[in-house]
Amino acid sequence: MNDNYYKTKESVEEYIKLAKDVDGRQLIEKLNDYLPSNSLLLEIGSGPGTDFQILKKDYRVVGSDYSTEFLNRLISLNVKDEFLNLDAVTLRTDKKFDGIYSNKVLQHLIDEELKKSILRQVDLLNSNGIICHSFWKGEGDELFKGLLVNYQTDESLRILFENYFEILLLEEYNEFEDGDSLLLIGKKK
Repeated sequence: MNDNYYKTKESVEEYIKLAKDVDGRQLIEKLNDYLPSNSLLLEIGSGPGTDFQILKKDYRVVGSDYSTEFLNRLISLNVKDEFLNLDAVTLRTDKKFDGIYSNKVLQHLIDEELKKSILRQVDLLNSNGIICHSFWKGEGDELFKGLLVNYQTDESLRILFENYFEILLLEEYNEFEDGDSLLLIGKKK
């Protein structure tokens, strides 16, 4: 896996151009049905900040990213907001949250790393905390621009999450093609 992709200014600018027309508005609208407004929410992998701006309208959001380039950009554009340098696996922070959100971020983890991330998310959530994560739907994995894309199915997500979260919503949605993505919303058990 190319851990350096999001670490250069050029790759961050390239990603921002690639993702300029993509946002998680439809995911966030679903999240709003389960997580009360003004809840404290951690966004894992804020990237260019597109979803962060939408989330801020309803929640007290703490953004995060593992890329220093993304973090520097986010902080310069959102000087009054809080951002953490977090790895999606270890999520090293002492803060507790009412919700955790990611949009196509956890797909960069192999299943063993994803299991560790899930356990850490359980620790970071207050009782009855809500998660909202999206994934590319499919089987197996591939490299895209040197980055791992670990596809998931309804069944694989249930196996990964259901011991720790009551699955409130698990559904297909369309990002670029019919049924190419999955949205999972769960409540901490």
